[in-house]
Amino acid sequence: MVAMALLTLLPAVPARAHEVEPPLFELRFPQETEVTEFSPTFGARRSGGRRHRGNDLMAPKMTEVYAAAGGIVRTVGTSRNGGRYIEIDHLGGWTTMYVHLNNDNPVSDDNDADWSLTVAPGVGEGSWVTAGQLIGWVGDSGNAEGTGSHTHFELALEGHEIDPYQLLVEAYDRDDDRYWSMLRAATPDIMT
Repeated sequence: MVAMALLTLLPAVPARAHEVEPPLFELRFPQETEVTEFSPTFGARRSGGRRHRGNDLMAPKMTEVYAAAGGIVRTVGTSRNGGRYIEIDHLGGWTTMYVHLNNDNPVSDDNDADWSLTVAPGVGEGSWVTAGQLIGWVGDSGNAEGTGSHTHFELALEGHEIDPYQLLVEAYDRDDDRYWSMLRAATPDIMT
């Protein structure tokens, strides 16, 4: 009876920490909006019983990839499935990953490009990047070979992947509006 009374006085605690709504993380869309297409693919089944841990941002090879927020580049590396990638640490325990970056020489699919065709100048492990800064280029490295060029974009909080889709939609709308506003300002006679 006493134990039952004590339990009713304790605050409710979620069963698992990842069920708690994460704090909002505002990001900049990580690619050129005018050539990128994407859909909600977080959690989709993948080969080997895996689940998709991000969203694929489909775009032509060598489309610019941008830092979604300011932070420090943790890793510029290669993995078997991911191919060439960049991982960035942000404030508040957030991280972003940009996977399947370019590994091909121009007008080829040779998987033999110099890293200067993968990662933008001045971007390397330990470097600070700002939101919207060019960090690399879209490709099809790793297991994306033959599936269409894209950036697999991941967002995580304290090491737990979070579905970035809604944040990407919001960022896409903001950045796409900014792009068209700048274009209208630069070409007022054409864009009326």
